[in-house]
Amino acid sequence: MEMPSNTPPANPAKPLTKVISSFLVHQGKFLILKRSMLVGSFQGYWSCISGYREEDEQPLETALREISEETHLTRTSLTLLKSAGPYYSEIPAVIFESHWFLFESEDKDISLDWEHDEFKWIKPAEIGKFKTVPWLENMIKILS
Repeated sequence: MEMPSNTPPANPAKPLTKVISSFLVHQGKFLILKRSMLVGSFQGYWSCISGYREEDEQPLETALREISEETHLTRTSLTLLKSAGPYYSEIPAVIFESHWFLFESEDKDISLDWEHDEFKWIKPAEIGKFKTVPWLENMIKILS
């Protein structure tokens, strides 16, 4: 699997979409979430917590907001362990700028919102057993 690029693609005419992706880890296990049929892409795939960055937000603030929205965990139960990025990927219509985060979670029990149908806590070596979004395996390698 190809590692992400730290260099923006050369086509400045394409719009830049800023996103974050965050993993939670609890006692050595990573949280993965199955995307619901209500989301705009990768329905039915396993992923991590992700979302679009608001114009006035810093990447870490976006990560914490998305974690709260998607799991209902509070900031006080999280400890930032590692961050990486920005990474750039390009599709025909847009360039994505991604920031990745790894947080230790004091809590294992979460409450899902509409974006996901189920969740599992897994060991990093188990990721290959799941149908995941394309970047997830690289993200685990970089952050763990």
